[in-house]
Amino acid sequence: MKLKYTLLAAVICLALHSCVVLSPKKYKALLAERDSLSIRSGALEDTVARLRADTMRLHRELKDLHASYNTLNGTYNALNDKYNSLNNNFSASSSKVNELSSDLKKREARLKEVEDALHKRDEATNALKDKLQQALLGFQQNGLSVDIRNGKVYVSLTDKLLFPSGSIVIDARGKQALEQLAIVLNKEPDINIAVEGHTDDKKVISLGQIKDNWDLSVLRSTSVCRYLTEVEKIDPHRLTATGKSQYQPVDPANTNEARTKNRRIEIILSPKLDELYNLIK
Repeated sequence: MKLKYTLLAAVICLALHSCVVLSPKKYKALLAERDSLSIRSGALEDTVARLRADTMRLHRELKDLHASYNTLNGTYNALNDKYNSLNNNFSASSSKVNELSSDLKKREARLKEVEDALHKRDEATNALKDKLQQALLGFQQNGLSVDIRNGKVYVSLTDKLLFPSGSIVIDARGKQALEQLAIVLNKEPDINIAVEGHTDDKKVISLGQIKDNWDLSVLRSTSVCRYLTEVEKIDPHRLTATGKSQYQPVDPANTNEARTKNRRIEIILSPKLDELYNLIK
């Protein structure tokens, strides 16, 4: 509006300045020009108003975009920090997984070695049992048995096969059985030998140096060890003598038959396990 009045004033001033009396025709032409300028001025003002409105709208949009950018940038930074943290965790976890995988492979290899050693032990134990059964076949009807328990070979001899009643002196039949046993054991130097004496639960009447079942079980065990080392020349470092008295019966029944089973010498044979022990350290 201000622009319109300014243009009109300019036209009037120009007319007055010329100091010429306008004809009606020129006057009408000026009026028409004035109206045209007025219309154009109005259009320009509308354009200016629109531009101002657009400018304000663009300012608002720019402000909103800045706010959105700042929000997105903050989110990006947070996500980037989280990614870096996760990446670090992943790297650490990956390293741990590789370490555990390597350790697992070592353990599996070690387990395989232990299993192989146990397999070899079992094979050796079964082979030893077969050899002893063949060597002692003639004595199995006289109270001798050979079996495997807990990876060890147990040769069980009833007291009547080895000793007269109440005695610790090995008789002739017992020496024959121990001789056959020693033939096998001297060919198997890597076998440890434990000799255990067992009695029944009847009290022993004092027989000089034998005062009770403990004495009887131990002295019979040492008699067997002494015979194997002194007569059959088995290395004494391989032997252990123990007495269990009446406290590890094979048959706890209160019968004569059970007591007969419980009076026995058990020779326990086990392969040396140094290799196995070294593997499981």
